[in-house]
Amino acid sequence: MSLQVPLLKTKVGQPKPLGPICIEHHFIAGADSEQTKTGIGCWNFAVYAPEAKALTLCLFQPDTEEPIAELSFIGRTADIWHLEVSGIADNTLYALSVDGVNQPQQGFCFDAERLLIDPYCRQLNRPQNYQPRLYESKSALFISKGVLKHHSFDWQQIGKPEIPAEQTIIYEAHVKGMTMLHPEVPEELRGTYLGLCHPAIIQHLQQLGITSIQLLPVASFMSEPRLESMQLSNYWGYNPVNFFAPDARYQLHDAVTEFKTMVRTFHQHGIEVILDVVFNHTAEAGADGPLLSFRGLANRQYYLFHNHADITDFQNYCNFTGCGNTLNVAHPLMQKMVMDALRYWLTEMQVDGFRFDLAVTLGREHKRFNPYAAFFQIIAQDPVISQAKLIAEPWDVGPFGYHLGQFPANWAELNDKCRDTFRAFWRGNKGTLAEFTTRLLGSRDIFQQHRMPANCSVNYLCYHDGYTLHDLVSYEQKHNWLNGEQNQDGHSHNLSLNHGVEGPSRDPLIIKQRFLHKRNLVATLLFSQGMIHWLGGDELSHTQRGNNNAYCQDNAVSWLHWQLDKDSKDFLQFVQQMMELRKRFPCLQQLSLLDEQYQLHGDKHRVQWYLASGDLKQSHDWHDPDRSCCMFSITNTSSNSSLLFVFNAADHELSLELPDEHWQLLLDTQLEQGKLQADGPVCQQYLQAPFSISLWQNM
Repeated sequence: MSLQVPLLKTKVGQPKPLGPICIEHHFIAGADSEQTKTGIGCWNFAVYAPEAKALTLCLFQPDTEEPIAELSFIGRTADIWHLEVSGIADNTLYALSVDGVNQPQQGFCFDAERLLIDPYCRQLNRPQNYQPRLYESKSALFISKGVLKHHSFDWQQIGKPEIPAEQTIIYEAHVKGMTMLHPEVPEELRGTYLGLCHPAIIQHLQQLGITSIQLLPVASFMSEPRLESMQLSNYWGYNPVNFFAPDARYQLHDAVTEFKTMVRTFHQHGIEVILDVVFNHTAEAGADGPLLSFRGLANRQYYLFHNHADITDFQNYCNFTGCGNTLNVAHPLMQKMVMDALRYWLTEMQVDGFRFDLAVTLGREHKRFNPYAAFFQIIAQDPVISQAKLIAEPWDVGPFGYHLGQFPANWAELNDKCRDTFRAFWRGNKGTLAEFTTRLLGSRDIFQQHRMPANCSVNYLCYHDGYTLHDLVSYEQKHNWLNGEQNQDGHSHNLSLNHGVEGPSRDPLIIKQRFLHKRNLVATLLFSQGMIHWLGGDELSHTQRGNNNAYCQDNAVSWLHWQLDKDSKDFLQFVQQMMELRKRFPCLQQLSLLDEQYQLHGDKHRVQWYLASGDLKQSHDWHDPDRSCCMFSITNTSSNSSLLFVFNAADHELSLELPDEHWQLLLDTQLEQGKLQADGPVCQQYLQAPFSISLWQNM
């Protein structure tokens, strides 16, 4: 739609002093409905740029990005520049230009010759890519433009699923990688928001048994110049240029409408949508990074800097994230922006929760983590955000950056100790039994039972940053050569086991051992107390060929493969059965012990520990470093129903005398690919195979 410059009318507009940068759409007061139908409306711009000398709104044609007009902001109230423009047609593009002092050593990075992305922009016309020639020439074509468009959407009265935390099983997925190779998803939809909610994907997730899908970052991002120079890309998307606009890489035509369609479709099928959000750094990187948005508007306010002799060194950005800069979330304007973004995704886009990347950075005040930081307090009192699922990655790479168990009680936290202990136990590491059982029953040494529920612990085996489950049992050394860093990137301490051959094997015995190892890990995870996190693709035996840091592999290394052999199909069925088993028994979802004061109402349980002889375990029995097996029961004190668990990580059979009950076998990971026993035997003695788990219920 073309736009004639003479139609534009400007006036001062509204300062919106409580918001750093805000843009809202409304139609001209008193305009008739015919004018509304034409899509010609009035927009109010308010931009936080406290040290700028002048601000310009630049408008462009929708398709060609040809310039239409440059309009100076004529209003300023304190730190807010503001302008109201009428006569703008839907789909018109825009960017900002800011003039001021350019003295980077003093923290001033203004450059009137460069265009900037509005930090509050709701939609970008295209992905932001780094193109050196365009950037160095300060071309207007370098920057992605904001789209001025009125969005209406019919949610069809579909509400949010509101899955209780104790019932939540999260499935971590990448919008593109989930569908690029799926044979039932139409080619034009593969890698898109609409492809992710295709019926074939919905059916897979429902049959698997998950309750929530957690998406790797979907807010607009840019690949690092270093990766672009190596013809790689930031596939994961942890390099934001904007916190509001869904990335155009995953759109077919309109990212906002298609994202909403995806959320609505998931909600129609009872599946929550959780977003992985990155509020700890931006793609502007360090002092030598590109000017894209934040730095060109308010560099000294948006970012954290190191001090020397109480003098701020504006050339030395704090790098608590490992990405070149750290956002100053303790600053009121940055806090306001984060809160606005969270509310926008929860209300306008209707998502259900967030996983906060490097969340310790968000709680740093005076550069040190504070569990009572203002960021946590304002979230706790916000009537919208406080009701969402909030999941913290409880560390960053800055000084004193590890804080597992120290977030507020209404937050959940990724429990890497749970991951490492489960891996170590089934890998055969000695002396891990006591910690293994602690992690299994909710990590109550970390998440104190009188202050937090067990579901504050997010238990997982694998995450996007690390080995896949199949690689965990197939590789003992990382193989990250394709990343272009001489295999120096990624963790080296993976607690993995290759069962005798590094990488793929056709040896039937090795294949059998690997799938048994996976079944033991999966059963352990789904029998554990806490919120469950599942890495998408692990149910498909997805391999990244030993790459444990595939952040830059936008190809078949990362994309999920859907063609399964018999062993992989059997394993998929096992995972489905384990998730169903977890749902069948409430004590696996929420274990409330008799002495636990956090929750007095509801079912109470008793846990008893046994030796292989069936005798109760004594305190000294826990201190044997060579012991790698355990047996315990969970009993509902009201119904007297019980489950009995046997974990044997030893390399020899275990002759069991089951406690004084009649127990029916439900599962043994060694038998028939771990299939559930529809009519299992009732026993009092049992020979537990090496490296296996059995589950029993009392008769």
